[in-house]
Formats: sequence, C-alpha cells, structure tokens
Amino acid sequence: MSGYHLYYETVPTGIEGLDTIIGGGFIRGRTYLISGETGTAKTLTALTFLIQGALKYGEPGIYISVDETYEQFVEGARRFGWDIEDLRARGLIEVLVPEMDIVERIREKDPTAIAKSLVVSIREYVAALNAQRLVIDPIAPLVSLDKDVQVLREYIRVLVMSIEREIGTTNIITTEIPSGSGAISRYGVEEFLATGVFIMGIAKARDGSFKRVMFVRKMRWSPVHPGIYEIEIIPKAGIVVKGQVKEPLVPVTYLPTL
Repeated sequence: MSGYHLYYETVPTGIEGLDTIIGGGFIRGRTYLISGETGTAKTLTALTFLIQGALKYGEPGIYISVDETYEQFVEGARRFGWDIEDLRARGLIEVLVPEMDIVERIREKDPTAIAKSLVVSIREYVAALNAQRLVIDPIAPLVSLDKDVQVLREYIRVLVMSIEREIGTTNIITTEIPSGSGAISRYGVEEFLATGVFIMGIAKARDGSFKRVMFVRKMRWSPVHPGIYEIEIIPKAGIVVKGQVKEPLVPVTYLPTL
C-alpha cells in the first residue's frame, strides 16, 4: 500500500554495549533467542535484560525457571550481586517455577493445550506485576529422547506465538546447544520463531587467553550485520558487551562463523 509504513517501537535492553550494536534495542512485544553450549552465560544475559530493564527503565519482568528450583536460582543470582528477594519485594521481578512434571505432561497430553495453559498463568502474573519483560530459561525442558523432539517443537511454537499475540511482553528465551552438535538451537525451531538470535560462546585468542563472546546472528527488521563481540561478566551489572572481535579466534564452544 503506497505511503504505508510499519512502526516498530524499540526498547533498550539494558545490557551495556548491546543497544548501540543492534540499532537501539529490541522491538517491543517480540521474542529474542539466546543460545549456546552449557556455561556460556545464557542465563546471565537473560537476567541482565530483566533486572536492568526494571532498574533502569521501570519495566518489571517475569523470570520463568524451567530447569532450576527457586532456591537454586536465587542463590545463583546472589553470587552475581543481585538480591532477587529484594527485587520481588519491590515489585520489580517475579520468579515462576513450573511444576517439575512438565516434561511428562507435555509427552502425555496435547502440547498445544499445555502451552496455552501456561500462557494463561503467565498472563495473570503479567497483569498483577504490570510486567513488560519476560524470560523463559530455557524455553523447553532439556530432554534428549528423539521421540520427544517433534512434540516439544510444537509446544515451543505455540508457546512463543501465544505469548506474543496474547500477552505482549518483550521476551528472551534461552536454549542450550548440545556440545559439538553444530546446531543453532536444541530443537531446531527456536531460531525461526525469534526476531533476533544471539549465540554465546567461549573462544581462545592468539595469545592463549580465553574470551567470552556473543555472536549476533540475526536481527529481523534491523540493519544489523552479523558480528562477534567480546563480553564480560561484571557483578551487579551483569553482562557487558565490549568491542567487536577482529583477531582470529579458536572456538572452544561451537560458534557457526569461526
């Protein structure tokens, strides 16, 4: 249609150094994927988005911990200088832990029904907190049985699409790449649903030092070129994105472009 222009509202991520790279931030109401092998700071990156969004921009957020108990999550965050209990008391964050039998329920029942039921619960918490941000870490239970993959793909698809359509928060989902697989995500569907994809990794520099890096692989509707950036973990600040990596690196964890 002539003269018609789509407008996408951009919200700062709160992750220091990232917004200038990706054109100002995330598109409000969309979903972004953070993937990587174990130990590559996926959870810390997602949590930085959530906590700094609340502290810097007044956007409360909800964290859904799929593979950790509430106590494990609170203790892990405390080690990086974040007091989750205090943030909850101040109405800045809420932590949800789905029932531990979620894997069995997804297997036994219609994955669409399970996803929609979870969306109803999330919507209630979002309304109560006036939440603007949402993190699901990881997006689906980490199971490895081949027979579950197709079921979980459908569960993920319905969950992400329903959250965007019915809730409207700006979201980060995480997924773990199996070591040595060369995949972008665990179930092969997450990257297609996401507006942006960030792959976290660890690489070895020429001088023998190890660097944590972030590969900005995809940013839909943003004029962003793929690139690899060094990241640093700083207590209370969380993840900080530093300059683009120019020197040759040897990947320790899988990174598609190295």
